[in-house]
Amino acid sequence: MTSGPFSAPGTPPGSGRADFAQGVACATAIKWSALHDAAGVVAALAGLAPEPRNPEVGNFPALVRNTGGWRKILAEQGIDDLSAVMEPGIAALLAAHARGIAPVSAALALWHEFVRSRTALLTLVATPGSEMSRRA
Repeated sequence: MTSGPFSAPGTPPGSGRADFAQGVACATAIKWSALHDAAGVVAALAGLAPEPRNPEVGNFPALVRNTGGWRKILAEQGIDDLSAVMEPGIAALLAAHARGIAPVSAALALWHEFVRSRTALLTLVATPGSEMSRRA
């Protein structure tokens, strides 16, 4: 059985579980993966289709590790900041959903905040010539 570029070792292909940083076992990769798990729930609550896998998103933890210096520090702080926004936001969305309230508008707002913040983080550590550096 072979694994795709985003499959965790031992994870069945097509299981939907991404392995961010492709074997880099570090706190940044774990936090980045957890953020995307949470974002997937937010997208579902917003009625959005699952996001397609993107190599730049998947390679982000490795880019952070290799960047070093002030950009590495800012990227790690940015991940922590985004987690601080997502955690109470998803808790509120799930609480509303559990009460039978459709939190579509709130979920969309949180989703857009996640995407904007993630784009800023990706741009921060983008390598010259990458898709993200061309967008900046």
